[in-house]
Amino acid sequence: MGLIGGLQESISSIVKVLSGFWSDRTGKRKIFVFSGYLTSAAFKLLLSFSTMWQHLLIFISFERVGKGLRTAPRDAIIADSMPEERGKGFGIHRAFDTAGAIAGSVVVLLLLWFLWSDLEQITQQIAFYKSTILIAAIIAFTSLVPLFFVKEGKREPQAISLQISLKKLPKRLKLFIAVATVFALANFSYMFFILKAADAFKPIMPVKESIALVILLYILFNVFYAVFAIPFGMLSDRIGKRKVLIAGYSLFSLTCLGFAFSDSLAVFMVLFPLYGVVYAMIDGNQRAFVSDLSTEDIRATALGTYHTAIGLIALPASLIAGFLGSITPTLTFLFGCVVSIISVILFAVLRNYFEG
Repeated sequence: MGLIGGLQESISSIVKVLSGFWSDRTGKRKIFVFSGYLTSAAFKLLLSFSTMWQHLLIFISFERVGKGLRTAPRDAIIADSMPEERGKGFGIHRAFDTAGAIAGSVVVLLLLWFLWSDLEQITQQIAFYKSTILIAAIIAFTSLVPLFFVKEGKREPQAISLQISLKKLPKRLKLFIAVATVFALANFSYMFFILKAADAFKPIMPVKESIALVILLYILFNVFYAVFAIPFGMLSDRIGKRKVLIAGYSLFSLTCLGFAFSDSLAVFMVLFPLYGVVYAMIDGNQRAFVSDLSTEDIRATALGTYHTAIGLIALPASLIAGFLGSITPTLTFLFGCVVSIISVILFAVLRNYFEG
């Protein structure tokens, strides 16, 4: 799980900086966004026909290549469209993106509850997962339709090389990417949080009910993520993104501490919402902060560099989490707790650079 969870992010991250660079160089954004969503939808379709874990590893990884193609150019469109309220702009994007995750999870829950009455047999479970992913792939193709109505602003191509544009990144932006990368080492795949809950429920309830309960917790996480993404984005525009990010990193540390020593439904009902608030504070505001610290001519390259750095660290982060979890899940979450505190300390030490 650590390998699959980490590799899917790391492979896509190699593409992000290249996609961002070519977006800046050609002056085009929309074509990269469209290609990214199309690629993801195509490999989701192939994923639904997988029969081995090796297939999952390959198809999930290439499905994330689509994310790599679209992310930096799409974030650059958001940053350029709301130059004075980037925190709010990215908050809106994360809120709607997460609203889709909520709707998708509800659909899965309904499919689970009404269409598959017997999930005790492994063949029934496999059929359920394949059918669910196939439906998700079909829906993914429909996401291409709204892109036809997105009007892209006219941009002049930039005569830059990748090496030169990376050197042009401001020093404080490079420092922030370093801080964000340290935090990304702590922020291992969300699948470990899901697995923690699943392992707690399996011994005490039937398979179908345990899966349903885990999905409900995932929905709860996304509800809090979606609800608070815009408010925290607007707050970061007012008081500064660094302060909101420090608070988010600190809350993540406390949340990991809670997961390390808890395995009851009552506590999970608190921890998963807190995990959602953490993402609301961090995910969009990190992108907005990168946009603030970069210049317009290389903004997509800067965003691509940021996404690549934190994505590449996702592989060792999830492998470490998986290794520690194979000993005891408590170590996985203690690791996240300690490393996230280190990122907070780095932010404090480098305070003068970000306020200058």
